[in-house]
Amino acid sequence: MRSQNIRMAKATSTPPLYWIVRNSEIHHRGVFARCDIPKEAPVIEYVGEKISKAESERRAQALLKKSKETGCAAVYIFNLNKKQDLDGSMAYNKARLINHSCDPNCEAVQSRGRIWITALKDIPKGTELTFNYGFDLENWNEHPCLCGSDNCVGFIAGVEYWPELKKLKKKFTPKPKPEVQLLKEPAPTKPRKKVASPTKPTRPTGTRSGGKAGKTKAA
Repeated sequence: MRSQNIRMAKATSTPPLYWIVRNSEIHHRGVFARCDIPKEAPVIEYVGEKISKAESERRAQALLKKSKETGCAAVYIFNLNKKQDLDGSMAYNKARLINHSCDPNCEAVQSRGRIWITALKDIPKGTELTFNYGFDLENWNEHPCLCGSDNCVGFIAGVEYWPELKKLKKKFTPKPKPEVQLLKEPAPTKPRKKVASPTKPTRPTGTRSGGKAGKTKAA
């Protein structure tokens, strides 16, 4: 732990440029290794605004309401300590773009009141950086996992919840998709204007405490 704290302190003063943002095959944009990253290296700091637990809950509930209304909202709030959380929704916090994986190559580590995304293994250049968001099983079926790893459990959840998740999946019946009725219409006599189809809304994301540091999601 002492050696890790020393490495964290050095990275705080002269942070290495280990990462770069690119389009992700997992979900939208992601963060990738700009160069080979050694195991246990502090890759990128998760930064943002320190807020009270009450303000954290208010923001999470507001985003939950937005998600239900629009289908698009994301929660980037990490548990920091007993009194404060860290809201990382700011654009300058590129660590918020790191995607979840059931087979992650990074983890979130708290060190001296700061949160670092740290390499769990040696990571080759060009590899997408991921960590396990550590969701609990509340509303588990609303958070499908798209990581595509060999041991993917199908939904975003902390490893400690996997045994119970497997039981829940056996009982789970997906909601049937509404049937689409196609209505016949006469061929138009005049050319029609091309209408753009609506874009698919992004799935709401958020996380809760898990591992050494974890995010918080609206319940």
